[in-house]
Amino acid sequence: MIVSRLAKPLNVALHQLPRQSARNEINASRRMSGVHFRSGALKPKPGEMPFGLLAILCAVIPGLFVGATISKNVANFLEENDLFVPADDDDDED
Repeated sequence: MIVSRLAKPLNVALHQLPRQSARNEINASRRMSGVHFRSGALKPKPGEMPFGLLAILCAVIPGLFVGATISKNVANFLEENDLFVPADDDDDED
């Protein structure tokens, strides 16, 4: 689904070449339309990735762990070098 959403902007970006005449021919032949052909017939259903949710989780979860590790290391660095020390007074408010 993400790849299909990126296909049109990528095609447009790739086809903006310096030559005017070549660009006009490429855009005319490679133009992507919606859900139907010029004749009015519906296009076939695009293929689905069977493990789409698994692929998303495999990309998001490691990214969260890497981001958390980086932020923890930066916070420790700032605290060790006395650049930022959290105030203890904020925890005593009841």
